[in-house]
Amino acid sequence: MGAATRPTPHPRWRRTLTAGVASGVLVLAPLGGAAWAAPVAHPDGAELRCDSSVSAQLDAVVTATLERTGVPGVIVGVSGPDCRYEAAFGVADTATGEPMRTDFHSRIGSETKTFTVTALLQLVDDGAVGLDDPIGEYVAGVPEGDRITLRQLARMQSGLFNYSADEDFFQALASDPYRSFTPQQLLEYSFAHPLNFPPGEGWEYSNTNTILLGLVVEQVSGLPLHEYLEQEVLEPLALDDTVLPTDNAFPEPHAEGYTAFEGQVVVATDFNPSWGWAAGAMTSTLDDLQTWAEAVARGTLLEPGTQAQRLETAAPPGALPGVGYGLGIFVVQGWIGHNGSLPGYQSLTLHLPERETSLVVLLNSDAPPLSGDVAQSSSAFGTAITEVISPDDVFRLDP
Repeated sequence: MGAATRPTPHPRWRRTLTAGVASGVLVLAPLGGAAWAAPVAHPDGAELRCDSSVSAQLDAVVTATLERTGVPGVIVGVSGPDCRYEAAFGVADTATGEPMRTDFHSRIGSETKTFTVTALLQLVDDGAVGLDDPIGEYVAGVPEGDRITLRQLARMQSGLFNYSADEDFFQALASDPYRSFTPQQLLEYSFAHPLNFPPGEGWEYSNTNTILLGLVVEQVSGLPLHEYLEQEVLEPLALDDTVLPTDNAFPEPHAEGYTAFEGQVVVATDFNPSWGWAAGAMTSTLDDLQTWAEAVARGTLLEPGTQAQRLETAAPPGALPGVGYGLGIFVVQGWIGHNGSLPGYQSLTLHLPERETSLVVLLNSDAPPLSGDVAQSSSAFGTAITEVISPDDVFRLDP
């Protein structure tokens, strides 16, 4: 990648936090009409085995959505019985104009939750934990820890305050985005606040929930979370390019990631993702995520009864019909999966069992879309693409 300026964000760097089923992480100020290089479709290594008319439609809607959102680059993968489409559009490095490639690694933000909760559910299948166990049996000091269950944590119904919405946390992250956070530090930001509602009596997306579940996996398995995931989740599925890093390590090759700070474009590629840990720090690739999309939606690593419980959803307040959140996973108009966002990157990984079709979208920017009618860029791509590949089952997360 070409060299790029990495300004250090000032504490005035402001944020809002996603409030819906989305990723619950930092969404920054608009870029003010930043312009990127023209989209580049189907570079070397792209795979096209769809009907030519479907491929042409996908090219068109991805190009239009790229322009509409103002994202510099996107990688798209669609896989199903009659179609496999992999393509990259736009640029990986705005300084050099290097094009996006389908083999790039990407930070996947809150898609990490699907892996962490899968690990928890494996321990449920092993009889090592119960979904209705109180978190206080495993982690000390949790407010209402004798009442909040592991199931409520996984389904975002604990009521615990989202640490990434804490002002002190935000100031610490914004003043030094390269610093490292421990899980205990993250929980302290949350536990300084009262619960938002009694356990089980509401729904609110909170990264705090999944941090706690990561600690449960560690305590019960006796392994660090990254080692448990590698041995029990990633290796069985041959997800060789997926990892939960223990620092800001980012496998090559990857695109530069762009975020926004005080109206300026900031390179966020090497920001430390430790603040997301079990809730948002993983990296992966298009190929791995296409495998994971089907595996997590079908419960490949779980007992059928456990997977059935996973897909029992709660409806977030104000959600569109057909939108629900299960155990570390959402269901949106039949599509099962999760999205992710953290400074510099967004992602979306979905599977539609009815059509045996998977969709993966990887972006190298988390900045709010230039178009004011789109809440999150990854959702815009998901909607546009599913209008082509599954017109009767369109993914629509944003009202």
